[in-house]
Amino acid sequence: MSPHRFIISTLADMLSGGLLASHELYLDLGDCRIRLCSNSPELVAQLDGYFGSFVAGPGPVDVMLTALEAESPSVPLDLQVKEPDPGKDKIKEEYTDLPGGRLVRKVLTGMVFLFGQDVNLAVGPCGENPNQIVNFINNRYIEHKMNRGCLLGHSAAVAHLKDGRMRGLALAGFSGAGKSTLAMHVMSRGAFFVSNDRLLVRENSTALSMFGVAKLPRINPGTALNNPHLADVVPHEERERFLELEGDDLWDLEHKYDVFLDKCFGDGRFVLSAPMHGLVVLNWQRGAGDSSIRFVKAAERPDLLPAFMKAAGLFYLPPDGADTWSDPGLDAYTALLSRCDLVEITGGVDFDRAADFCMEYLLHG
Repeated sequence: MSPHRFIISTLADMLSGGLLASHELYLDLGDCRIRLCSNSPELVAQLDGYFGSFVAGPGPVDVMLTALEAESPSVPLDLQVKEPDPGKDKIKEEYTDLPGGRLVRKVLTGMVFLFGQDVNLAVGPCGENPNQIVNFINNRYIEHKMNRGCLLGHSAAVAHLKDGRMRGLALAGFSGAGKSTLAMHVMSRGAFFVSNDRLLVRENSTALSMFGVAKLPRINPGTALNNPHLADVVPHEERERFLELEGDDLWDLEHKYDVFLDKCFGDGRFVLSAPMHGLVVLNWQRGAGDSSIRFVKAAERPDLLPAFMKAAGLFYLPPDGADTWSDPGLDAYTALLSRCDLVEITGGVDFDRAADFCMEYLLHG
């Protein structure tokens, strides 16, 4: 056993406190199969319901995780604060880098995550915070894909299959632009859902391939109230209250709901991969008049690319043996996005017009 592996394994044993993880769940995420083990059958049942059609039978796996239901463990290490992202002020995480791995503690919930050297461990009140386990699983998947050549994008994505040919479209936007809302509108017109907030993109010999993350879209009440397919997402008593709000108040309301896509749109509408033919960037504003849609070039519009660029974040570790690593810069994203169509939508917010364009693009190119 290597010294790095010994350190991570010893710390994992200490944090586990002798708890046995005898319940398991397998996930098939395309070219990445994941096995999760837990001491909590309730947590496994929650995750089984959440991941739905991606739940698989036993078999060989690429990533193994353990999630242990326990009191928040004490961590005998000096932790440093993860500074909030730009525009945020709440401290959410503390962490420390270890030889060959990293430990992260969630400040608000006390959940502790240890990963590196093929160890992926979550310990703490998992049942009260299943969303953090979902995120941990998906972060391991993102790491798996990035370490195999994908770039990470801050984007939703949709696709459509016609005559055996799949076309895909990524949807990005600056903060609060409504990429999830637009994705739901395009789904209402018959498209498949690929991803909600993170997208992995890789070049192939002829074009781009995009890979979604198995996370349900989370929407605000305004999105649900303006899409008939989402009518049952908001409970009736809350729906009546939200309907009394004015347009701007409803738009700005931060009250998220998970969208179980099979219940809202039918089975088989969530796929995790598609060719990426284009990227739409929402650069619009409320009250700015009619919307305008135009094709642009990535090399000529570097101001648009930060809407899609996404840093790997605290839960990513580079491949074993990498001496140094940094997030890809603007040049890498410019080169990537020059391989597909780039569309900018400006002017006022008009989801119906934008969705009609996206569907026409997917159908006819």
